Amino acid sequence: MQGNRPHGGARKDQASTGAAVRRSAPGRGRTPPVPRGLPPRRVAAFVLRDITDDGLTLDDALAHQFGEGEGAALDERDRALVRAIATAALRRLGTIHAALDARMPKGIPAKSGLLAEILIVGAAQVLLLDIPDRAAVDLAVHHARADRNAFPYAKLVNAVLRRIAEAREAILADTDVVDAPRWLFDRWQKTYGKTVARAIVEAQRREPGIDISVKSDPALWAERLNGMVLPTGSIRLTERTRIAELPGFDEGVWWVQDTAASLPALLIGAKPGERVLDLCAAPGGKTAQLAAAGATVTAVDRSPERLERLRDNLTRLSLTADVVASDARDFTGGPFDAVLLDAPCSATGTIRRHPDVAWTRGPQDITSLATLQSGLLDHAAALVAPGGRLVYSTCSLEPEEGEEQIAAFLARHADFARAPISATEVGGIEEALTPAGDLRTLPQYLPNDTARLAGLDGFFAARLVRKAV
Repeated sequence: MQGNRPHGGARKDQASTGAAVRRSAPGRGRTPPVPRGLPPRRVAAFVLRDITDDGLTLDDALAHQFGEGEGAALDERDRALVRAIATAALRRLGTIHAALDARMPKGIPAKSGLLAEILIVGAAQVLLLDIPDRAAVDLAVHHARADRNAFPYAKLVNAVLRRIAEAREAILADTDVVDAPRWLFDRWQKTYGKTVARAIVEAQRREPGIDISVKSDPALWAERLNGMVLPTGSIRLTERTRIAELPGFDEGVWWVQDTAASLPALLIGAKPGERVLDLCAAPGGKTAQLAAAGATVTAVDRSPERLERLRDNLTRLSLTADVVASDARDFTGGPFDAVLLDAPCSATGTIRRHPDVAWTRGPQDITSLATLQSGLLDHAAALVAPGGRLVYSTCSLEPEEGEEQIAAFLARHADFARAPISATEVGGIEEALTPAGDLRTLPQYLPNDTARLAGLDGFFAARLVRKAV
C-alpha cells in the first residue's frame, strides 16, 4: 500500500475533474440512459477524491458534493448510500489498496480519470457492504464507461472487481494488511509496540456505537433508551435509531458524546458555583457536563458557526453558559477555579468515528499542532487561579500531543504540579492510566462480544494544579 491510491497511482488529471460527469463515450452522439443506482456511486467517487486528493474531511466532502451537480439531486436514501460507501472505503482503505494492487501489478494507468475511485467504490461494496456483487460490479463498469478517461478501462474494472469478489473471504482475513497509512502505523508501533498498534488498527476498523451523556440517573435512562451503562457512567445505545426520536431528546435530558470525550470534564471535578473556563468548547458536550454539575461556565471557541451549535445544544438541555467567540489564545478573563483545554489536535484517536482522519493527516500536522498546543497550554495556565485546576486533553494517540506536551509544560511552569488521576475516576479502566498518572485511552478498550458495542475514542488527558500563593 502506497499513498492514497492503489499502487501509488496517478494523480487526478484536469480533463476529468469536477462534479459534472460526462455520460457519453468519446465519439458517441447520444447520451445513454443512466442506470438506476449509478448516481450515488458517482458522487461517492467524487467524495473520495475530495478527501484523498484535496484533503477535505468526510463531512466537508459530502457537503460539497451534495451541494452541487448530481449530488444535489440525490434523495435521502441515496445520500445515505454515498456516506456508507465512502465511510466503508475509508475505514478499510488499506485492505482495498492491497486487493487492487495484487490484481493490478502495474498500478492505475496515467490519465485514467476516476478509475482509481471507481475501483475503490466498487471494491468497498463487494467487500464490505450488503450489496449483491453483480450489481456492484455492473454499476462500476457503467461508471467507467461514463467517464471519458476511464472509458478504455471498463473491461479492466469488470475483471478486477470480479476477482476481488471471488477472493472476498481471503482478502478480509489477511492479517498482514494494515488499514492505516504506513507512516502512521509505524509511529504507533514505535510508541505502543507492534501488538498494541495492531489492536488499535483493528479497533478502528469497526463501526463505533453511539454514546450518550445524561444529566442524572444513567441506569433509568439506559433502560428507557434500550442501552447499556458503561463503567464511565455513559450510556451506549444497543441499536441504531434516529437520535431526535428517542425519549428524553426534546426534554433535554441527555446529549450524544463518546464516553472517552466525557472523561476530561469529569476530571475537572466541577462544583456548584465554581467559575470554570472551557477553551475550544464547541460543539459543547464538555460545556454541558460542566454546566450540569452546577458550575458557572464560560465557553470559548473561535468558530461562530460551531458556537451556534453549542448554543442550540445548551438551549435544548436547559443549561446556561457565557458563550464567547474568540481565539483561545486571545481570550482574557479570570482567574478561574478550573480551566479545561480540549486542544485542537490531529484527532488520530477518533479514526474509528472519522476514518477520513487517517488519510488527510501527515507528520507535519502533528508537528504544527504540537506547537499550537504548547502556546494554548501556556495561555490557559495564566487563566487559572492559585490553587485551581487545569485539565488538558486531546483526542490524539500521538505522544507529542499528549505525554510529551505535559512533560514540557511542567518543565516550563514550576508553579504547576500534576494531580494524578485514579482508576475510580475513569470507571475503573486501570489500563487507561499512565505511570505518571495521566489518562490515555486506546480504541480497543472496553471490549464487548458485539463489535459495535466495543471500544471508545483514543484520548489523552492530564490534570494539573496551580500551587497556592
